[in-house]
Amino acid sequence: MRRPVAIVTALVLFGEAVGIVLVNAVLATVAENQNMSLAGLDPDAMSTGTWVMGGVSGLALVLCGLTALIAGIRDRAPGRAGRIVLIGCAVVHGVLGAVTVGLVGWSAFAFMMVVLALLVLTLLSYGTETRADDGVGDKAAPAAAEPPRAGLRPTAP
Repeated sequence: MRRPVAIVTALVLFGEAVGIVLVNAVLATVAENQNMSLAGLDPDAMSTGTWVMGGVSGLALVLCGLTALIAGIRDRAPGRAGRIVLIGCAVVHGVLGAVTVGLVGWSAFAFMMVVLALLVLTLLSYGTETRADDGVGDKAAPAAAEPPRAGLRPTAP
């Protein structure tokens, strides 16, 4: 069950990346066409900032989606950096979910919570025990016994 969850999570994050870029493109176009300043800001700076924010957000979501997709294809837990990326993405979705209730509505909140649940389920399904099953554990291997040094004889008790 963990492979399909990771792949669905990746697909949802890819779709969300496209949606974020499109929403920011519309906002940048509107800000540019209005040709009005907000608190003395240059309209071109606001439009450029919106484009950049859309691109950065889209790339971040694609990175999160690629991490989940690679975990799903390999059926192995993501590494430390991959887990950090997915945890960061989950935290951002939780915070944005709380903000969207007041700004956008309950449907946007429900979508953000579904994505959050998919991220958490992906992280939990590839827990530490799956890495131990693969032969990669968190514990260090036992140190090998050192052979006696030349010229030294082991003493008998």
